[in-house]
Amino acid sequence: MENFETRIDLSDINQTTEALKHEIGKYIVGQQQTIDLLLMALLADGHVLLEGVPGVAKTLMTKLLAKTIDAQFKRIQFTPDLMPSDVIGTMIYNAKINEFEFKRGPLFANIVLSDEINRAPAKTQAALFEAMEERQITVDGVTHILDSPFMVLATQNPIEQEGTYRLPEAQLDRFLFKIEVSYPNLEEEKQILKTFHLNKNTVDFNTVKSFLNAATIATLRHTVKQVHVEENLMSYIAQIVHETRNHSSILLGASPRASLAIMNASKACATLRGRDFISPDDIKFVTPHILKHRITLTPEKEMEGVLVTEVINQILEKIDIPR
Repeated sequence: MENFETRIDLSDINQTTEALKHEIGKYIVGQQQTIDLLLMALLADGHVLLEGVPGVAKTLMTKLLAKTIDAQFKRIQFTPDLMPSDVIGTMIYNAKINEFEFKRGPLFANIVLSDEINRAPAKTQAALFEAMEERQITVDGVTHILDSPFMVLATQNPIEQEGTYRLPEAQLDRFLFKIEVSYPNLEEEKQILKTFHLNKNTVDFNTVKSFLNAATIATLRHTVKQVHVEENLMSYIAQIVHETRNHSSILLGASPRASLAIMNASKACATLRGRDFISPDDIKFVTPHILKHRITLTPEKEMEGVLVTEVINQILEKIDIPR
């Protein structure tokens, strides 16, 4: 542990997040980086896109995170026939009062799991735009403010393309992180078998403890916002994002929203690491997860099989790290 004197009391955050990670770890083997990123997104008030093949515990992780928070949780299973009104709600005629009333949809919750989001058509995906960006929903000219916290956790399968609809860039840009959930290693796979055998292949969500509520999340987020950022690190972030707009392998670079995302996520990363100031390592850790879904490679590079993460690493290696 580094020796430094903190200017902000981080003891509550550190104790709470460690307890929360320990609770999730009772049911999830491995995936520590994914769990850390989910907590960073929660502290930074961001949404997360989880991408991975079926069976790597994407849905289970999101449900467990929601259970460790004493807040309203809703799950939406995205399908090709899902309509926008199925997500945000619709106007229903009430014969008793002779008026139409708004019936809220599942998007009116604190934690919303959008399972297999790329299976719904663009019109339904677009129903999330206003909610994710402005934390509100407008129906028939009336604006409904969403309760805080509001966090969308979306999953998608990167392999199966039949019957799916690619998320548009404007939608992807509203996710703080895109997390690629990988296969467990051999030892983790053995532990998964052992754990599920002992638990009779079931997960009892009623036994999952809650450590946060809406009020404490608001307090923790306020603390994270106060994390110190040196001006040279702001310049470092700006250089990284600017380079995505001038790189020969990139067709579409990142927007200023990406710069803000890197700074805010770096603050959350530093907080989880017990510091009240961000470091270049925090920036380098969160940047790939923030940029990989925000930039588009040129057709030539895609045909050559170049990966977005390879180009991002080239950019990070090219730019001098502030000292």
